[in-house]
Amino acid sequence: MTDKSTIVLFSGELDKAIAAFIIANGAAAYDHEVTIFFTFWGLNALRKDESIKTNKSVLEKAFGWMMPRGATKLGLSKMNFGGLGPQMIKHVMKKHNALSLTQLMELAQEQGVKLVACTMTMDLLGLKQEELINGLEYAGVAAYLGDATNGKVNLFI
Repeated sequence: MTDKSTIVLFSGELDKAIAAFIIANGAAAYDHEVTIFFTFWGLNALRKDESIKTNKSVLEKAFGWMMPRGATKLGLSKMNFGGLGPQMIKHVMKKHNALSLTQLMELAQEQGVKLVACTMTMDLLGLKQEELINGLEYAGVAAYLGDATNGKVNLFI
């Protein structure tokens, strides 16, 4: 029987998303079936960088304007310094030949990590599938619980 690991990525902060993907990639490298369930602000990591035309209400448009668009725009949980903090950490990561969040996400997809966008949260925040990166699954909490029930490792980040 294959070991299973699940991660709920609730945070939309760069450092926490990096940690989630490092753990996911490590677990996948050890032949775990890995699911990352993205909900609330964690969905921002999955947004495409470019603006996508959609039919939205004024409130849904407001959420879209206020939330970071994609993995390259996330702030830090501490020491964000008005956007300077993420640039500093990206510089340090590059200097140490560490993979960027975007590269970690690509590696996760290559390793078969299941990336699941929470459909209820998407509805609440007015996010549409066409605004998110390719290769995702879309499901609610029941699907996550199905994966987590048999998981050896279940993390909430």
